[in-house]
Amino acid sequence: MPSPYEVVLGDAFGELHPRLRAYFGEIPPGSVGRGHGTFDTVGTPRRWLWPLLAMAAHWGIAFAAWEREVPFEIENRAVGACGWAGTAEGHPTVGAVRTFHFRTTRRHMIDAITVENSRSGELVLVDHLGRAGRLACQLQGFVRNGAFELRSSRATATTLRLGRRRIHIPALIAPTVTLTERFDDAADRQHVSVVIAVPGLGRIYEYAGFFEYAITADTHGGTPG
Repeated sequence: MPSPYEVVLGDAFGELHPRLRAYFGEIPPGSVGRGHGTFDTVGTPRRWLWPLLAMAAHWGIAFAAWEREVPFEIENRAVGACGWAGTAEGHPTVGAVRTFHFRTTRRHMIDAITVENSRSGELVLVDHLGRAGRLACQLQGFVRNGAFELRSSRATATTLRLGRRRIHIPALIAPTVTLTERFDDAADRQHVSVVIAVPGLGRIYEYAGFFEYAITADTHGGTPG
């Protein structure tokens, strides 16, 4: 079954670098995508944001930190529909767990990418961040020079789950997410960069670095928590 990225990108998926097609393509049953590398930077130097980010860390979204040279691992799995509200019938969800090895602790970032029906009836990518999909945002995907860019905008829906309720975050204060994945042939490694910004504040969180990745047999059979 095609991955969520293949469904939404359509023919443009073939324009990705071949190694990125392996990363964003289908994860076969009984397999898992595993990667490991180092983030050059993680977090934000704005310490006054750390109390808010501490709550996000509890949810498995972001962390109250500003560190360099942070080792990390990632595991990607096709986990079915996951029961996310609005998931387009017949399309899979890809769940990911990123493990950050900070100097004094280890933290997990959890998310799940789904294909969902937008208000206009189009299929869109939606990233459900954190345990139980605490924060959800619609993303637009682009292929540029073989690299993959995912962007949210203030015009797209961003919601926060509190208990059983989903609260729409007004566009004036909604965070925007920009992700860029590219493959560096010279380094023979994949590079990822993520920036989260808020209107009026600018960049409030980021991480970026290189990693290696491969699809292997899933001997543990786990799913993102």
